[in-house]
Amino acid sequence: MKIAIIGAGNIGGTLTRRLSALGHEVSVANSRGPQTLTALAAESGATARPVEEVARGAELAVVTIPQGKVPELPAGLFDGAAEGLVVVDTGNYYPRQRDGRIAGIEIGSTESRWVEQQLGRPVVKAFNNIYAHHLADLGRPAGAPDRIALPVAGDDERAKAVVCGLVESLGFDAVDAGSLEDSWRQQPGTPVYTTDLDAGGVRRALAEADPERSPDWRATPDSPGSFEHPA
Repeated sequence: MKIAIIGAGNIGGTLTRRLSALGHEVSVANSRGPQTLTALAAESGATARPVEEVARGAELAVVTIPQGKVPELPAGLFDGAAEGLVVVDTGNYYPRQRDGRIAGIEIGSTESRWVEQQLGRPVVKAFNNIYAHHLADLGRPAGAPDRIALPVAGDDERAKAVVCGLVESLGFDAVDAGSLEDSWRQQPGTPVYTTDLDAGGVRRALAEADPERSPDWRATPDSPGSFEHPA
């Protein structure tokens, strides 16, 4: 599959390495330009491209950048992508630590619905509830007793099936987490977030999630601070 990775941070870099190792044709971009991605490209075999070009010909694109930076992505980001492009959002809203106040999310939109509105494309939410080093190292064969499961939420069943297949190929069980309106169940602060549960545990955690966003995950007048000192 031709895959574009938009963002080369912890999750983006990990997906670049792992998906390239599985034989996918991966292109990667960040906000600083392809010249800053030479080491990642050499290590993984992926192709570093300018962000304006990274999705050309792509069948699947992963947007994995800070939530507050999504509106800064270039217009026409997905021009030239393959018909039926699947877009994955891995992002999380960290208002007190990094993103500051995003009004649409604060008044009740799910994080990925807000991202979808910024991109003008349907998205599937996945890979947002696992640490990057666990995504890199903890994949296991199907049926292994310690195999971790990841929730996948989206409105388009075909797109969601594609993403679920990708999750499975990386060594994790994919759990259908419902529509994008249900994706609040896997946002930060919920029982499934960074807990490395198996498939049954993920289903239980999704069912136990509380729709009320706790104060730890809401902006304050002083936001943002930092991950070390949230504001």
